[in-house]
Amino acid sequence: MVHLVYCDNVGKKGQRVLDKILSGNKTMVVRGAAGRKIPHSRVFEGEVLYFMEKGSAEISAKAVVKDVQNYVELTDEEITKVLEENQSKLNLSDKQKTRWHKKCLCLVEFENVEEITPLDFDHQRNMDDWLIIEKIEDVLVGTSIPYNYDKSKF
Repeated sequence: MVHLVYCDNVGKKGQRVLDKILSGNKTMVVRGAAGRKIPHSRVFEGEVLYFMEKGSAEISAKAVVKDVQNYVELTDEEITKVLEENQSKLNLSDKQKTRWHKKCLCLVEFENVEEITPLDFDHQRNMDDWLIIEKIEDVLVGTSIPYNYDKSKF
């Protein structure tokens, strides 16, 4: 499987999250919710992550999953501890720490980041901010297929 990850336009000190990834200042992404939600338990070491900025129509970077940490039913103290222990990789702003203060967390560390020739993304209405797909061509203009959540079910 490959994963398409939407990145926020603005992160710490106004710097774009994608810029932090490309510069090597961010080597881990987090997703969280009150209950298990994609990509929790659905992303694995060695898989490929593609990155695009929210609001953009272009996929512009990729990386390889190095490590994954999945957590469920965390207490407030445990959430804070997990985020703090990984802050050097996550590089989260205070606002982002608050946003990701969730009972279920999935932390995805990545390596071998590379900027790629931009790929034209074919956005469909029912898409979330993390997509799990067979191949990147499934979401590109000209080769896309209707997206469904079959690969994302628990």
